[in-house]
Amino acid sequence: MSKSLPVVAVASLGGTISMTPSDAAGGVVPTLDAAQLTHSVPGLSDVATIKATSLRQLPSASLGYGDLMAALTWAEQQIADGACGVVLTQGTDTLEETAFLLDLFWKLPEPLIVTGAMRAPQAAGADGPANLLAAVSTAVHPDSVGRGVLVLMNDTAHYARWVSKGDALAVQAFVSHDGGVAARIVEGRPVFFHAKPGRPQPLPRPVRDWPKVALVTAVLGDDGELAEMAVNGGYEAVVIAAQGAGHVSFGFAERIGRLTAQVPVVIASRAASGSTASKTYGYVGAEIDLARRGAHLSGWLSALKARLLIVAMIASGVAPGAVGEALANWSKLTRQ
Repeated sequence: MSKSLPVVAVASLGGTISMTPSDAAGGVVPTLDAAQLTHSVPGLSDVATIKATSLRQLPSASLGYGDLMAALTWAEQQIADGACGVVLTQGTDTLEETAFLLDLFWKLPEPLIVTGAMRAPQAAGADGPANLLAAVSTAVHPDSVGRGVLVLMNDTAHYARWVSKGDALAVQAFVSHDGGVAARIVEGRPVFFHAKPGRPQPLPRPVRDWPKVALVTAVLGDDGELAEMAVNGGYEAVVIAAQGAGHVSFGFAERIGRLTAQVPVVIASRAASGSTASKTYGYVGAEIDLARRGAHLSGWLSALKARLLIVAMIASGVAPGAVGEALANWSKLTRQ
């Protein structure tokens, strides 16, 4: 008697992996549903029994918080119904953000894998089928349990906290500069490089409307006016993608000092990798000065991820006083 295969639930949200040419649009647009995507992958039926569902048909820049919470609810139900893991397919433009947002709320030990494609299905060397096969293979592997949300692209698994899109078009677009990649796919199975990392306590589900949280990049000659305009326009928090290890101009620092009395202000680095400093630079506008003015330092967490953490915290009703602790917990690099 043959052994039954594990069940993996696969849902599509749209994105390049699902796109086909449209004469009317002049380019590719999302059209393929989850069943069409999974049926086109050679060898997938040998890895798992697939339950395919189409949740959305959108380019990822147009996915909203509600779409992702609906996907999260769906994923939780699939695990409750017996699936050993869940795979979401979507566009790569916002994949580093959506994966982290899902990770903030994912409470289950079973793996939730997010994947997509850099090339549309009709393109020579289309990567979607290989990514989907690798994602399902990772979802069924026992060592994937307890690792939270993973991103699977180009035969590489990344933790949602550390992954970023490092190239606009290349197949090898996704990187994990600081935390390091989670695993590589070798001969059809994930090989994890480290023990399971400690995960912060997931956030409670949202209890209010999603807040507006501004992300402002500090640039040469910048005095912080955009950040102040955001707060005056109703934004409930501001994340500054600051220069270097968390630095802004003298004028920007003065504005931050006023803004921290009104809303949470987080200082991250605009660099591609690296942590904010905490006790190195003491001049006006450096990290020590900004912390004294009431700003929070994001540590290893990127500006994009820090913004999503603040958004999720506010939506979940977490007290503003917990911002510093949450940033510290979600930016830790330590492993068990």
